Amino acid sequence: MKNTFGSSISLTIFGESHGSAIGAILDGIAPGIDVDEEYIASQMDKRRSAGAISTARHEADKVKIVSGVFNGRSTGTPITFIIENQDTRSRDYGELAYKARPGHADFTAQMKYHGFQDFRGGGHFSGRITAGIVAAGALALKALERKGIYIGTHILTCAGISDRTFSENIAEDIRSLSQLEFAVLDESVRTPMTDAIIAAKNEGDSVGGRLETAVIGFPAGVGEPWFDTLEGVLSHGLFSIPAVKGVEFGAGFASADLTGSVSNDQFRNKGGAVTADTNNSGGILGGISSGMPIVFRIAVKPTPSIYKEQNTVDLRDMTDTTLTIQGRHDPAIIHRARVVVDSMTALVLCDQLALRYGTDWLASD
Repeated sequence: MKNTFGSSISLTIFGESHGSAIGAILDGIAPGIDVDEEYIASQMDKRRSAGAISTARHEADKVKIVSGVFNGRSTGTPITFIIENQDTRSRDYGELAYKARPGHADFTAQMKYHGFQDFRGGGHFSGRITAGIVAAGALALKALERKGIYIGTHILTCAGISDRTFSENIAEDIRSLSQLEFAVLDESVRTPMTDAIIAAKNEGDSVGGRLETAVIGFPAGVGEPWFDTLEGVLSHGLFSIPAVKGVEFGAGFASADLTGSVSNDQFRNKGGAVTADTNNSGGILGGISSGMPIVFRIAVKPTPSIYKEQNTVDLRDMTDTTLTIQGRHDPAIIHRARVVVDSMTALVLCDQLALRYGTDWLASD
């Protein structure tokens, strides 16, 4: 099982949904970077379940750092984040040991791990494991902010209801999103979206949507052509997040319907810097950052755990059967996933910057 991602700065995740603890190890971070534990806690709060639109499983998600930090700064050695699981109800999953839940990794896990996997709550495949990504990502986000690089994600669509896209003042939008529990840019869509999530919950169903992310302040010239393009490495990280089923940069799939004269971002000199009036490329050309805002969108599928009866197969005797999932599940995860996207984006970009400028660059003045 491959649990480590990154080249110069690497992230390793570990644990299971109903195990004693989950966590992450961040290796390659330069010595001397501030580690703000209050900020880490605030980022964990954005991922935590809240109210009727989230699961009834409530975890404290208190992060314990057991290595790699001394006197509030990174030492340059691996930083280990541990998060205890405290609100587990494993009995809810007894029937599911051999009945594969539609939309989950139960069947594929059985095929790969031959029944030795921890199936409770999805085990190592659970979205619960993203808590470690958020803990490590909080350190990466702060390190990037110190270099003038800012990341923000909002709910672009949910249950067919649309938020506005980023405005020309992306910096202000990102500042606004950092303060929000339910991350939308147009406050008027918050209630319709949450009402739609609750309506799906009342039907025993779930909904998905799309997230839109913007990165500002990222320098030009970072990334590689061909096999390690900046879009490719970012997509690799983003597709590692459970429920992500699509990624597009800039104009994305809409580019297929444009002409070259419309699609091309035409360059101009603005105050001694090369810029463009449009950003259909999403801030990346030839796999390398252009200095324009990096903008991408991801598709998040509906939560696969629903309370409706579904068809499945009993893997013990390969007979068709049905199941009705019990337990505590999110009717939507998109509002909790946005901080995971911010975190994964920050970790990938820190790694790319370290590859381009060296590992000490993030700690330099």
